Amino acid sequence: MEHNVRVGHRTAYEWLAALPAFLVLVFVVVLNTSHTIHAQLLQVGEGVWNGYFTLRHDPALPTCDRDTDIDAQLAVLMAQSQTSDDDWDLFDAEPVDPSVMRQSLVAARAQCEQRYQQYEIVNERITPAVKAFRMLEMGVAKFGEIGQNMQRIMLAILVLICGLTAVFRRHHISLRPMETEMDYRVAAGAQLLAHLFLFYSVYSFKEVVFTAGVAVSTQHAILHHLWIFGFAAILLLSAYQFLFIPKQAKPGGSFVKAQLAVPLYAVMAIISGVYFGLSGHFAGIGIYLNHMMELSQLFLNVGLYIWVGMLLKRTQLAQVVFNVFRPLRLPPEMLAVVVVALAAIPTAYTGGSGIFIIAVGGLIYAELRRAGARRQLALAASAMSGSLGVVLRPCLLVVIIAALNNEVTTDQLFSWGVKVFFLTIVLFTGMALITRQGPLRLETSDNVGREFLQGLKPLIPYVILVGVTLFIYSITLNAHLDEFSAPIILPVLMLVILAYERIVQEKNLLKRENLNIEYVENRVEKSWVDLRDGRDTMEKTIREATTETTGHIGALLMLMGLSVSLGGVIERADLMMMVPASFDSIWVAMAVLVAVLVVIGMIMDPYGAVILVSATIAAIAYQSGINPVHFWMVVLVAFELGYLTPPVALNHLLTRQVVGEEEVRLSKLDVIGQNFWYRHEKILLPMVTMAIALVLVAFVPLWFAYD
Repeated sequence: MEHNVRVGHRTAYEWLAALPAFLVLVFVVVLNTSHTIHAQLLQVGEGVWNGYFTLRHDPALPTCDRDTDIDAQLAVLMAQSQTSDDDWDLFDAEPVDPSVMRQSLVAARAQCEQRYQQYEIVNERITPAVKAFRMLEMGVAKFGEIGQNMQRIMLAILVLICGLTAVFRRHHISLRPMETEMDYRVAAGAQLLAHLFLFYSVYSFKEVVFTAGVAVSTQHAILHHLWIFGFAAILLLSAYQFLFIPKQAKPGGSFVKAQLAVPLYAVMAIISGVYFGLSGHFAGIGIYLNHMMELSQLFLNVGLYIWVGMLLKRTQLAQVVFNVFRPLRLPPEMLAVVVVALAAIPTAYTGGSGIFIIAVGGLIYAELRRAGARRQLALAASAMSGSLGVVLRPCLLVVIIAALNNEVTTDQLFSWGVKVFFLTIVLFTGMALITRQGPLRLETSDNVGREFLQGLKPLIPYVILVGVTLFIYSITLNAHLDEFSAPIILPVLMLVILAYERIVQEKNLLKRENLNIEYVENRVEKSWVDLRDGRDTMEKTIREATTETTGHIGALLMLMGLSVSLGGVIERADLMMMVPASFDSIWVAMAVLVAVLVVIGMIMDPYGAVILVSATIAAIAYQSGINPVHFWMVVLVAFELGYLTPPVALNHLLTRQVVGEEEVRLSKLDVIGQNFWYRHEKILLPMVTMAIALVLVAFVPLWFAYD
């Protein structure tokens, strides 16, 4: 009984923390689905009632007189015409021809009759069935319209609630985790200062807007107050954490090393706050946060993709895929290549490399270690597992690039992205084989074919589930799994897979325990919530996935928001003025831009970096003669190189989060006494691979004329 109460309290606490984010995410899925449903309803209406568009509203009764007496009206008009001629005879106007006027009156009465006939026809066609259907159709349309107007508010709520959760859990991304009392004190102090800047900036921005003498819409007024109260709550929490250090913190610590424990978003906030403060523009951060709201749909999709990643993490799908390749007994290096290549597909569908690493990076590391891979190689492959899919359809990052830049389209970028993907795979394969430590030979058994088929068999139900789900979306909503519909289809697809796994799990449990029918019925009733034995139920899985999602959303969206602000600092400080507006040599232009893009990728998150590059560097590339599609492919590869390159190396930081500090520490102990490459293989292998890819992608096309 006491155990059930404890579990119940934990469940209630987790839902209390996760429920707001869960409701926002579900609302976004329903909202985006409603647009598709409305489009389909309009097609259905047109198919059932030809000219349905004219039936969506009751027609207005014509105001003209269909029974006009032509002779009487003609007499009145002729009399008026005569009077007019007497008053204005100095113009010597032509007399009015009665026959022409009669003809005009007859035509007007005919038009009036036609309008009445159209009114009666439309009125007769508006049957009770039409009224019921249009009530449904217009209700869906109204919901979509209201939801569309609330997107900015929904994004602000998501950022603030998840940001508060990330601060509470100390889950924000930093160069190293907090361990000592000094680490906690310095990190909390930096966050306190950062949140003070954020609070004062959004408050200043609100004062500027409300005193500008321009009418402020209700939506924007709500948004301003949300920022103020939200950051006030986060500020109070950070003040509490600064005053009270966790008991598990190790005593002592170095003040210098503690700087590495400061979350990256806090560093960006402090830099932005100091710059805007010194320039007397205290509202600067708040302004750029509101710029982020202009792309609310795209950033809400980021939250959806993170949720998809956390749901994927709790499925057995990745494990089932690994089981297919296990009978082949591939050498560790070849298995690493296969893993990185296959990981590109879910990376493209989860929106970015960081999200995929958070979701599956730990499993990839464990499977590579099980196959005999050295720790450094496993860490390298885990960090790079999310790097190659960002150029493949339907990656959200490419969608944002196309949305911000009219010079390119998603089709163009994804078309060249496939070529870049295969190039990078070939390079990674070559690097992995060149740097291998053992012989390259396959140790297959005589039963490898049968074992492979046995491993393939559990994958078949997943393929069927995915196919059926996508078929239903295609038939009912005319929605296909592309860059536009993926954010609304993938969460539903993950929930379908989870439901299937729980049903199979339940059936297997019942078979093993040979249960009677009463217990079976009891289990069915508790299939969503099971507090007695703590087994994974659908409710528990969704709750835990959403709880983890809130922390990751808070960490990533806060980092993105402050990256946008830092980009504003770079833009307003005219740092890009150090780079010429154009270059006479396209080779020099490409070399300079590559260096700048890698540096940006090293210090900013991808979405904030894309916004900065779109506003500043892109124009320099175009004016220097670089093809826009070529330039943005270079940008994507340069960013991925930046995320794998110290001092920040965001993908390595996320890998460390999911693998654990102990494995990272052991990886260093394993290579004591070895040469420089193997001591730093986890950094060098992905970094050198992506560096070679970047050089090839950037400079080889310059030898050829652009299409």
